[in-house]
Amino acid sequence: MQTAKVFTSGRSQAVRIPKEFRFDTEEVFINRVGDAVILMPISKAQDVYRQGVSGFSADFLADGRPEQISTPREGL
Repeated sequence: MQTAKVFTSGRSQAVRIPKEFRFDTEEVFINRVGDAVILMPISKAQDVYRQGVSGFSADFLADGRPEQISTPREGL
């Protein structure tokens, strides 16, 4: 696993990405999953979505969603 330097640029935090991880684009999607930060070229987002959705079978939720049991909550 490689490392990258984190630094401040103006009022933002930045990461110096090693050469072999460079993007061939001007803009990326960014997402946080727990402590991890994921960067993805915007042009690849649809491919990632299709891959994720393809994991569900054709009959996924065919019977609908199970009924949710609501829990009484205190008012604000």
